[in-house]
Amino acid sequence: MPQGTLFVMTGASGVGKGTLRSRLLERVKLYYSISMTTRPARPGERHGVDYWFVDRARFQAAIEAGAFLEYAEYVGNYYGTPRAPVERHLARGEDVLLEIEVEGAKQVRERAPELGIPAVFIFIVPPSLTELRRRLLLRSGDGDPAKLKEIAARLARAEREIREAGEVGFDYVVTNDVLEEATDDLERIVRTERLRAYRREDALAAALSRDPELEAELDEMERWLMERGRTRN
Repeated sequence: MPQGTLFVMTGASGVGKGTLRSRLLERVKLYYSISMTTRPARPGERHGVDYWFVDRARFQAAIEAGAFLEYAEYVGNYYGTPRAPVERHLARGEDVLLEIEVEGAKQVRERAPELGIPAVFIFIVPPSLTELRRRLLLRSGDGDPAKLKEIAARLARAEREIREAGEVGFDYVVTNDVLEEATDDLERIVRTERLRAYRREDALAAALSRDPELEAELDEMERWLMERGRTRN
């Protein structure tokens, strides 16, 4: 069975990766790999659905055991992708989606070849830093100095990540200006990659296959057509 493809989606801080991921999964069948984190769950988030929420001791034990495909520390909390479920689903021929931070995408880019994982890297960007700032300010909802300080930090991080994107070697860059259009772009990327010949050995094999029973029926049909042709002549 051909191995599945790993789609790695990342992007500048605050660009809307989570929303795009949710929209994409409504349209395309992919196994979404749930990340593990040490940060507290936000209102509405569910353990085992949005994240695996664990304490630092358990996360660090997983690091020591080599249980992560990638991990990084962001704003004082760890985030990581458990390796086992990703490899298991890829081995079944299923395509897998990761939605991770830029640092994590860099790690996957470095490790994928040695692990024999076919991976596609997608970078999500805002229309501009000004638009990203507007979105973050609207999302904050108030003038809390702590929140405004966090927004400034996220904007600085986003600018740095966009500038460094070229070093990672992303296969695609998608601008999240109009949500529906950005989702369309992501869907096209997945479907295009699935059509690549070197990832479709099963389709090529199927195209060359013959069904003995149906072939026998077709032989009979061909004989009938030949007989009919002779009768007409």
